[in-house]
Amino acid sequence: MQNNQPVEFNHAINYVNKIKNRFQGQPDIYKAFLEILHTYQKEQRNAKEAGGNYTPALTEQEVYAQVARLFKNQEDLLSEFGQFLPDANSSVLLSKTTAEKVESVRNDHGGTVKKPQINNKQQRPSQNGCQIRRHSGPGATPPVKKKPKILIPKDQSLTDANKHGAGAESQFFDKVRKALRSAEAYDNFLRCLVIFNQEVISRSELVQLVSPFLAKFPELFTWFKNFLGYKESSHLESFPKERNTEGIAMEIDYASCKRLGSSYRALPKSFQQPKCTGRTPLCKEVLNDTWVSFPSWSEDSTFVSSKKTQYEEHIYRCEDERFELDVVLETNLATIRVLEAIQKKLSRLSAEDQAKFRLDNTLGGTSEVIHRKALQRIYADKAADIIDGLKKNPAVAVPIVLKRLKMKEEEWREAQRGFNKIWREQNEKYYLKSLDHQGINYKQIDTKVLRSKSLLNEIESIYDERQEQASEDNSGVPTGPHLTLTYEDKQILEDAASLIIHHVKRQTGIQKEDKYKIKQIIYHFIPDLLFSQRGELSDVEEEEEEETAETEDGVNKKHNGVGGGGASTPPKTKLMFANTAAQKFRGMEDAYNLFYVNNNWYIFLRLHQILCSRLLRIYNQAEKQVEEELREREWEREVLGLKRDKNDSPAIQLRLKEPMDIEAVDYYPAFLDMVRNLLDGNMDSNQYEDSLREMFTIHAFIAFTMDKLIQSIVRQLQHIVSDEICVQVTDLYLSEGSCSYPSIPQPG
Repeated sequence: MQNNQPVEFNHAINYVNKIKNRFQGQPDIYKAFLEILHTYQKEQRNAKEAGGNYTPALTEQEVYAQVARLFKNQEDLLSEFGQFLPDANSSVLLSKTTAEKVESVRNDHGGTVKKPQINNKQQRPSQNGCQIRRHSGPGATPPVKKKPKILIPKDQSLTDANKHGAGAESQFFDKVRKALRSAEAYDNFLRCLVIFNQEVISRSELVQLVSPFLAKFPELFTWFKNFLGYKESSHLESFPKERNTEGIAMEIDYASCKRLGSSYRALPKSFQQPKCTGRTPLCKEVLNDTWVSFPSWSEDSTFVSSKKTQYEEHIYRCEDERFELDVVLETNLATIRVLEAIQKKLSRLSAEDQAKFRLDNTLGGTSEVIHRKALQRIYADKAADIIDGLKKNPAVAVPIVLKRLKMKEEEWREAQRGFNKIWREQNEKYYLKSLDHQGINYKQIDTKVLRSKSLLNEIESIYDERQEQASEDNSGVPTGPHLTLTYEDKQILEDAASLIIHHVKRQTGIQKEDKYKIKQIIYHFIPDLLFSQRGELSDVEEEEEEETAETEDGVNKKHNGVGGGGASTPPKTKLMFANTAAQKFRGMEDAYNLFYVNNNWYIFLRLHQILCSRLLRIYNQAEKQVEEELREREWEREVLGLKRDKNDSPAIQLRLKEPMDIEAVDYYPAFLDMVRNLLDGNMDSNQYEDSLREMFTIHAFIAFTMDKLIQSIVRQLQHIVSDEICVQVTDLYLSEGSCSYPSIPQPG
């Protein structure tokens, strides 16, 4: 209020428009300004409804302070805003949507709409739903209560709103007129209906505007909302805090709607569908007008969108490029078909009719957008002139444009054939890798896990934690193992031994005698430690074999790793573990071996167990795939009557992966051979990984570091047989074992 005179409504509207234009490049500031006003309006409304029991959370002073921070370096805007809140004793609150749209209505209808004078005890809305409240200054006497005056242009639209109703509707308007007891207020109510009928405001906004009129008359207000088809939403904030829930979401209580899954709701049968022109019978048959996507969001949700690997990105990029090219080609082809139809039509017309013939914005088709985009893609900034020529003189322009479109069609089709080859190659290259999410980072992570320092830190951390727990509980010295590791398959011990010895034999840095000691550890000591069957020592270094004596018939005693009784021992090399008693207790369940070890022995034993567990996982996966393949082929044969070849899978037919020469039953032996080739350097690591993915799909990653694991085991074995402390640890174990079982006969 200025000089005790009401602030003009136009002034408020112009001020809002000035802010919008000033911050046109910074829409967040404009939205923040509106949000401040909306919040204040809501607080004042709550305070009014609650009477004197509610204290608004946002005062006039706080409104001015927030706007001052928002309009920093904009002194003119802040000064003008101060006119609405002099001394922070008055405020103007403008609703975002209605404030903007009613301005256009005012311009359309002409005339001047003045805001009513409203005292601090009475509050009535203006035509745009804004509220301007006047507060008396400190010590001032309350103003005299005056009757609101609203000057409304007497256009025909207001009176028409009262004529279209019949029956119950007419009775409703009569009741509203009598209830409001004021011609000006009733005309203001009708104006709200007019701007709603002109689709200036939404249904929810209309209810918000008329609520000050009808809120005191619950029966009328309820009838009005039912007549509009408006339903109160229990799970949405009141208007207009959440602007993204405007429109349909504000009018429908989706919590009570029929559900389909967790993200879809069915619109109620009473919902009036918006107008949609241009639909064919097919559109009406297949398009969805019932189910609405209504996901439930949570501010505390920890959901993270799917992260794609680099190989997935390649696949997605191929798909995107393929889609974009398809859109270009189909848009161009649709325009060609439309113009061909126009050309045929022109050919049947006389010269005079051709000169008179014109095209509309659809260029003879059904869409204004598709054909315009096709022409813009070809003619760029000249497209507007081309479209204008097609509309005004199609007889001349259509043949020229059609020729250009067809030329581009051939050019782009040829390009598509070239791109198809590139896309196919990329799909074949990245298909299997795109499915393998764990294999991408597995090698880097596993290298750290297999480090000696990591393995030692693991057991030391477990030990320290147990000691701390015991000291806290005062339970004394803790008992039981700190770490329990399981060997689930004895056959896997032989496979692990075969791979380790295969790599040991090819190490030129290990002496011959040490190699034989390592073989004894792998084939004798480890099985004894685990109460398993010993392996044979028949496969010795070739240089040693040349020194061994041959039999009378000239046959060498080499058995190539297969069990045999006539094993030859290299000269000057003794059996290290001939006096072990573990074999006697292989069938007993409660037997155990106690072995005090140093770091090298501990790291070796940990790595050996990791190797066996991974080999077992690959073996189990191979067995599982064999069963699945047999089950699938049996189902196809019995149910579908088909006999499918192994290379008839969709992925192979689509050339996403190459056909395999290996049967599923041979996957595991083939895998062991690939590990040997990788250790020998006869196979590239990328080829090794790709072959594993083809066989074991997403489960192959566990074997990607198999070569590094075996190499680490061999390094520890080299320390065990050559380092003095490791040898003493081994001798201590053997001597204690010999003393514990004196009755066991010793080999000669």
